[in-house]
Amino acid sequence: MATRTDRFMRAAVRTAQTAKQWAVAAAREADRLLTEARKQAESEDRRSQLKHALLKTGRVLKAAGRAALVAAVATGIAAALAERDGGWTLPRGRGR
Repeated sequence: MATRTDRFMRAAVRTAQTAKQWAVAAAREADRLLTEARKQAESEDRRSQLKHALLKTGRVLKAAGRAALVAAVATGIAAALAERDGGWTLPRGRGR
């Protein structure tokens, strides 16, 4: 028959092994959660970069659209003046 100390030591070892198994499982879960958090942070960073790129592209396209509109208006005015004046052209600057 085992002594009280032997039974206590066996129970303590069994409990320690179970605690170790749970600790290993918790470490694996923490590692999985950390990996997932990193992926999500990278994804959010990519999304943010894409959003900023799209906003910048939108601003560039708006500016290009305004420039095209101004060019079209200027061309229309020049054409109307040329037609009205019979061959009117843009004035030449000095040194040309």
